[in-house]
Amino acid sequence: MTNETERMSAVDAAWLRMDRPTNLMMIVGVILFDGHVNFARFRRTIEERFLKFPRFRWRTNQDAMTASWEADPDFDLDQHVRKIALPRPAGQAELEALVSHLAGSDLDRRRPMWQFHFVENFGADSAVILRIHHCYADGTAMIRVFLTLTDLQAEPGAQAPDPEPEASARAAGDDETLAWLGRLNVPGAGLVQKAVAEGAQWFAKAADLTRNPEHASELAKHVLGIAAELSRVATLADDPPTRFKGELGARKIAAWTESLPLDEVKAVARALGCTVNDLLMSTVAGALGAYLRDHGEDTSGKTIRATVPVNLRDPKAAASLGNHFGLVFLELPIGIRDPLERLFAVHAAMTALKSSYQPVLTLGLMAALGMLPNSAQSAAIDLLSTKATLVATNVPGPSHPMYLAGRRISRMIFWVPQSGDIGLGISILSYAGQVQFGLIADYKRIPDPAAVTARFHDEFEKVVLSLLLGPYLMNGR
Repeated sequence: MTNETERMSAVDAAWLRMDRPTNLMMIVGVILFDGHVNFARFRRTIEERFLKFPRFRWRTNQDAMTASWEADPDFDLDQHVRKIALPRPAGQAELEALVSHLAGSDLDRRRPMWQFHFVENFGADSAVILRIHHCYADGTAMIRVFLTLTDLQAEPGAQAPDPEPEASARAAGDDETLAWLGRLNVPGAGLVQKAVAEGAQWFAKAADLTRNPEHASELAKHVLGIAAELSRVATLADDPPTRFKGELGARKIAAWTESLPLDEVKAVARALGCTVNDLLMSTVAGALGAYLRDHGEDTSGKTIRATVPVNLRDPKAAASLGNHFGLVFLELPIGIRDPLERLFAVHAAMTALKSSYQPVLTLGLMAALGMLPNSAQSAAIDLLSTKATLVATNVPGPSHPMYLAGRRISRMIFWVPQSGDIGLGISILSYAGQVQFGLIADYKRIPDPAAVTARFHDEFEKVVLSLLLGPYLMNGR
């Protein structure tokens, strides 16, 4: 990293320019601790470990067509690591209200766009709320960055593995993306290298690509698949009207659940011949459908779509910053009430997407959008957001307990932003043998998110009960 201004990658620039007053492009996370954390020690940890990534000392600069990084000449850590108090008594409801307020409040664009809010009085414990703009990194990268702040025990000496020195020194840009994208085991990945490198200009150069013997066979192999996928995404019908879709406001509401034992989730998924992700997303579909029916909506035969990020990051650069993921549109059959029938429908939809060109296609499109004028990018995002109702993420965290600033982390929750006119986000994170659900929604769409999160456990238990009763019902026939 030099002291000069640095061009922002096209994909990161697209995320920077996607902000709207009704949908800020912030990743928001909550870390809960067992016991009280010393603030001075926490601040020192951020200074020594988080700022090892020079990108976090840099702010953004943009105009209608371009975006870049520049060093903040007046960087002040105290503007980014701040104490905040909850009204007493300080429990989950009060913390959720604070997270909700911060999720709807913009970051200071004159400075690097990230903050840690240190909450001393969360009952007898401490909590930390992290906000960071999506242009700095995607969720997978932020989990890895966060792990560099942690230790395997209360006192230093057994720190979580550091990222590679090269990854710590700088963010991964378009050139690094090209270095590994062709090695991905994803349909069309090699061809999409050109789209990521050249953005919108790639389409105009397709004829030149066909004349290049090095790329001709790749083009011939994948052109029909990519064209078919592009056509399918472009012609997807708009998601059906529900109370989840409609006008958005600036107020956001966040909520989270008690966790589920990961071993139990794995056992149920294994018994039913599906993946953990299939099972969890089916649980989400069941909860959303039940919530709509309780509010008088008919969900019969209805399916809504979730945009689901797919990690396209090179494992060798797992801790590098930047955004390296594609998106798929996952069908969620909210109208199917039978838990096993719904699960198998989600499993079938997931299986079909595994051989889809959608992830690399959307990554290439994001690169192209990052090179277009703001008005064109905004119009494209509006079009895509009509095709889905929510954003859903499932990120694996550490399998064992971690310590930060001398205290054990008891739980972690996070939310990724929603783009365009999407007003609902659901996150799933596994940590230390537990699965944690989180929900964030626009207040105009879901004023009572706890009424949704409370159903996640119920829907999972329905799957378990159906699994246990299956042999009994079969024998009774």
